[in-house]
Amino acid sequence: MSTPTAIPTAADVAVDFLTAMAAGDSAAAIALLHPDLVYTNVGWPTLRHAGTVKVLRGLDGPVGFGVRFLNVSADGDTVLTERIDELSLGRLHWQFWVCGRFEIRDGLVVGWRDYFDHLHAAAKLIPALAAVAIPSIQRPLPPPATI
Repeated sequence: MSTPTAIPTAADVAVDFLTAMAAGDSAAAIALLHPDLVYTNVGWPTLRHAGTVKVLRGLDGPVGFGVRFLNVSADGDTVLTERIDELSLGRLHWQFWVCGRFEIRDGLVVGWRDYFDHLHAAAKLIPALAAVAIPSIQRPLPPPATI
């Protein structure tokens, strides 16, 4: 008798997607995208599947991504994440608050909409830049524990 495999919840899919990005595993993150994906980073142009794949493949280069989850909440196939995101380039680690809304269909991300305060993010760039010279000002986010 085989052990049944647990079906991932919508929250699992959203968290696994962001965790794969943070682990630098763009292939695993891309594998969780639905072909009909619509990605909106509020204030920026909306992307479809191909454009989002291009962005995620950019994480294979010198730009890194980190995430610290503050809250994850799901209602059916809709998942809300409140988190601290980190974009990094060399010793620069820019951390800012983000709220994300994920729509999950067939175990894949079909809708992804991130909201953040542009003024807050801009203000968070100041300590990030200062920490390049004085690293004790801000610590990078730790890598994800598991995917």
